[in-house]
Amino acid sequence: MTSPSEPAPWQDPARPAAERAGEVLRLMTLEEKAAQLYGIWVGADASGEGVAPHQHDLTEEPLVWEEAIRHGLGQLTRPFGTAPVDPAMGVQALANSQKEIAAANRFHIPAIAHEECLSGFAAYTATVYPTPLAWGATFDPGLVEAMAARIGAAMRRVGVHQGLAPVLDVTRDLRWGRTEETIGEDPYLVGTVATGYVRGLQSAGVVATLKHFVGYSASRAGRNLAPVSMGPREVADLLLPPFEMAFTLGGARSVMSSYTANDGVPVAADPDLLTGLLRERWGFSGTVVSDYFGITFLETLHGTAGTAAEAAAAALAAGVDVELPNPRCYGPALVEAVRAGRVPEELVDRAALRVLTQKCELGLLDPDWSPFPGDAAEREAEATGAGAPDVDLDPDEDRDLARRVAEESVVLLANESGALPLAPGGEVAVVGPLADTHEAMLGCYSFPAHVGPAHPDAGLGVEVPTLLESLRAALPGTTLVHRPGCAVDGDDTSGIAEAAAAASRARVCVAVLGDRAGLFGRGTSGEGCDVADLRLPGVQQRLLEALVETGTPVVLVLMTGRPYALGGAGERAAAVVQAFFPGEEGGAAVAGVLTGRVNPSGRLPVGVPRDPGGQPATYLTAALGGASEVSSVDPTPLFPFGHGLSYTEFAWSDFAVAGAAAGGEGPAAAAGPAAGSAAPSAPTDGAFTVACTVANTGGRAGTEVVQLYLGDPVARVSLPVRRLVGYARVDLAAGQRRRVEFTVPADLASYTGPDGRRTVEAGELVLELAASSARAVHTARVRLEGPVRAVDHTRALVSAARLGPPEALEG
Repeated sequence: MTSPSEPAPWQDPARPAAERAGEVLRLMTLEEKAAQLYGIWVGADASGEGVAPHQHDLTEEPLVWEEAIRHGLGQLTRPFGTAPVDPAMGVQALANSQKEIAAANRFHIPAIAHEECLSGFAAYTATVYPTPLAWGATFDPGLVEAMAARIGAAMRRVGVHQGLAPVLDVTRDLRWGRTEETIGEDPYLVGTVATGYVRGLQSAGVVATLKHFVGYSASRAGRNLAPVSMGPREVADLLLPPFEMAFTLGGARSVMSSYTANDGVPVAADPDLLTGLLRERWGFSGTVVSDYFGITFLETLHGTAGTAAEAAAAALAAGVDVELPNPRCYGPALVEAVRAGRVPEELVDRAALRVLTQKCELGLLDPDWSPFPGDAAEREAEATGAGAPDVDLDPDEDRDLARRVAEESVVLLANESGALPLAPGGEVAVVGPLADTHEAMLGCYSFPAHVGPAHPDAGLGVEVPTLLESLRAALPGTTLVHRPGCAVDGDDTSGIAEAAAAASRARVCVAVLGDRAGLFGRGTSGEGCDVADLRLPGVQQRLLEALVETGTPVVLVLMTGRPYALGGAGERAAAVVQAFFPGEEGGAAVAGVLTGRVNPSGRLPVGVPRDPGGQPATYLTAALGGASEVSSVDPTPLFPFGHGLSYTEFAWSDFAVAGAAAGGEGPAAAAGPAAGSAAPSAPTDGAFTVACTVANTGGRAGTEVVQLYLGDPVARVSLPVRRLVGYARVDLAAGQRRRVEFTVPADLASYTGPDGRRTVEAGELVLELAASSARAVHTARVRLEGPVRAVDHTRALVSAARLGPPEALEG
């Protein structure tokens, strides 16, 4: 076998990656091939008290490092995300591990190091960005792409190759604890924002891993890992489109299989999904990794395998290439099963080829591969022991970007009394359990919330100002009186009277209520923190009611991982502001909105329910799913998907619609409110253009979010009344206007019929330019004409939005 100084043919970077991977695969023993199919989680706490469910299922016996790597290793699990590690020391430790892995196997191949990166790189001292539900609230894929590029750059700099993000699960039940990890309840919003994230992360050389493929968010009663009872047509139209976008438009290179069982079939053992759909129909050529312990769960939770080897056989046959986080099924149990003839070796070869190909693409099989990341000078310094420069994972430019994302994500839900912005001076009561704690800012998968509780002496690792601290900085000369009133959860009401008294003496009360992110019941939001209904946690509703009863104007600020039904007290608040775990700069961002430094532009990525029960309910429903005379339950939200207010005013005018043939050729029949009775038409392979002018008629700069919805009144199946097919953020100075135009491909009217085929059909459609899913500003009826067209994942998936130059308003 070659030595590191004697490059082998498979180390030639000029040759195709798959060809190089095939050559080294042919030289490998069964044990060496199997070793490429799992990760090792060094330092994980096997007591079950760590950072993943069923962590006690890591292995049957403790791993011995030298034995575990002697045939090679596929992945290193979370070398930075398991415990607080100084980044510079972490770089050195990871490099040492990689050198040992490369030296231990005959081919000198290192491992892929992966990390979580849902709210930023989940590492000690790394920037904590807003949680994904906040990304959705920005309606700004470009900003999310810029954020992800910075996250990827930080990860790549310290030697990480793969990120376990983004989450593309479409929110279906707000009671689900992982709602905070989702981008929203609409597949178009989820897909476009997630595609931006994928592009950004992979631009830095880090593999994006789409999760959770597919069905996880539709679990019964919003319970984590519960079975899913969604039909294949609904899966195709609601859950799969974000993945199609991220693969087709974003080029995602990895996918994580879901924990759940869809109609009784566990995803990790579903060849129709992971091979038939993903690879054969969509042409995906990257790697499929298991969710942590997901293969073991085939035996221990789903009951579809009797042993670890049977679970391995089912997952490999389905198309799961890598077992994470540790080898239980793909390790010795798999090798023994192959030797005994119970598992075809071809399945091992298939998965190993995919893993080795990805390693080739990452440069891990190149002859000049170095265990030290960075440029040549840094590598030389580290390799010679001269010392590497400090690794700053939270530089000023990243904090600035985190603040911008947070500012764009804050949603002003109500402000009818004009209570906001807050004027300086006088006495303001700042009340609530989240007013003066960093927990208000941190999502479940941020490092301080995910790993930090197990290491209380380490501190947060980054500066996370509280909202109270940020308000003090933003309101000099104002007396701020703080009273917590109650805890986030629990039943202690002893502090409510004192908080209400403080509110009664103040000119305005800012009530800061919401969630504490945690894991598996240790929080009110986050993985495994599901709820039975959507009441505020603990006794916070009683606190809110007491504050409103004082008669002092109450500005309600919600710092949550999901929306909550607020009851009558919420509707009586003078103003309501929603933030979804806005990250380390969230305090400054929310304070900026409250004081007027920031004009709010966030829009709801999920509706806010009017009542705590009646779930699940989303705006994506057919007519009978809404309020009707046949049911006494009214699911109409208090604030709908897409809703959000501003401190300025906007006017929309000059609405026009036209239809065109494919490529923009053919008739362009203009339509508007006075365009005549003939509806604009386009062929079933054509497109429509929809346009209007948006003007800022108020006194300050602001951003309007124009949303485009499509409805199909008569179809072969019962479809949602409307669904999002486009949006645009329109930035305007006071007294400016801009023309907004969308090109809407006919493909966006496609749906999956009773026969399981996705088609575009002739017939009438409704196009709406709207300020929310419940507030259409301009509506047009249009027609598609021509033959039925069958379409697939290569169809047009998005509409194109174009903004004209800003112009001054006349007069």
